[in-house]
Amino acid sequence: MAVFCSIEGCGNNLHVRGMCRSHYRRWYKYGDPNSGSTGRGVIKNWIFNVALLHEGDECLTWPFATTGSGYTCLHHNGKNIVATRYVCELVNGPPPTPEHEAAHSCGKGHEACIAPKHLRWATSSENQLERAIHGTDSRGTRSATAKLTEQDVLDIRSLRGKVQNKVLAEKYAVSDSHIASIQLGRAWAWLKVDAPLPPRQLFAPAAIINQHTEGKP
Repeated sequence: MAVFCSIEGCGNNLHVRGMCRSHYRRWYKYGDPNSGSTGRGVIKNWIFNVALLHEGDECLTWPFATTGSGYTCLHHNGKNIVATRYVCELVNGPPPTPEHEAAHSCGKGHEACIAPKHLRWATSSENQLERAIHGTDSRGTRSATAKLTEQDVLDIRSLRGKVQNKVLAEKYAVSDSHIASIQLGRAWAWLKVDAPLPPRQLFAPAAIINQHTEGKP
């Protein structure tokens, strides 16, 4: 009968002092079996002996290394890959296409959830929509590089054909081309406007231009 390492989540064969060879070496070197780098095979053993056997509906947190954004990562076949994608394939089979992503129904992929029941294959747009529902996407004001608010965008769209793009670009500190992309629905396309956009005019009425340029030489 096989005897396994006593360290939780390991699953390697017992070597000595209740530990596998990898954990024993770390205990001998650092005084703690969980210190130092993760032993070879420990992560894969945890996936097969813990993650894949997790049948609860609650999240299961990945106990190993994560990316700077909190997502799981795994070294597999000489490459660093997303661990949730690896587990999703074990549970649901290969992705329908290489572009499909491992989506989280719980919306907590950024918190290193790897619960098998929460994983499914989704297209990039489906995954982005799910992130928006959970409020974990980085679009709009949640983006670290965002210069505009949702209200700014709605105001810019409402001024289409009334104020020149260069005037709006100066007011909101963005480029003319970005203003045009917003008004054409290419940028911030997910932010819907109920009223139809008026046709664009080449020049803004003088009163509106004066309003935005008042006090400038």
